[in-house]
Amino acid sequence: MLRLTKKADYGLMALKYLAEQSPAPVPASAKDIADAYHIPPQLLAKILQTLAKAGLLVSHAGTNGGYALARSAAEISAFEVIRAIDGPLFITSCITIHGTCDLAGHCTIKEPLRKVNDSIKDLLSAIRIADLAEAPDTEHYAASVGGGLISIAV
Repeated sequence: MLRLTKKADYGLMALKYLAEQSPAPVPASAKDIADAYHIPPQLLAKILQTLAKAGLLVSHAGTNGGYALARSAAEISAFEVIRAIDGPLFITSCITIHGTCDLAGHCTIKEPLRKVNDSIKDLLSAIRIADLAEAPDTEHYAASVGGGLISIAV
């Protein structure tokens, strides 16, 4: 079964929180987000720093500091968040950025698995943070993604 890592899950939850607060007069602190979802604060702080380095969040220092979305929630995909936290998405070890495995010449499942990998990437790329945020039309969202997210473990 494919499943999200805890870090990716927490990252998506944090961006969802920020999307629901937007446009906020002040950025949200890591503590506020951690408290809202009962996430370990130190772990969330590291995840938010990673997302800021990836350009998905903007970090504001100071007493009213915190984090804000770098772009609109409608422009940030779930795939971008997962990739920023967990790195490239590959469902098998034969599909990597380093080339092919030792069985490449004899493998009969590489191409079908590449198609599955591409389909998952396309689905996650189509899901926007704005789609995850609380909205009055939640029934429409559930139907548009087939009733839920695919979970992915890296």
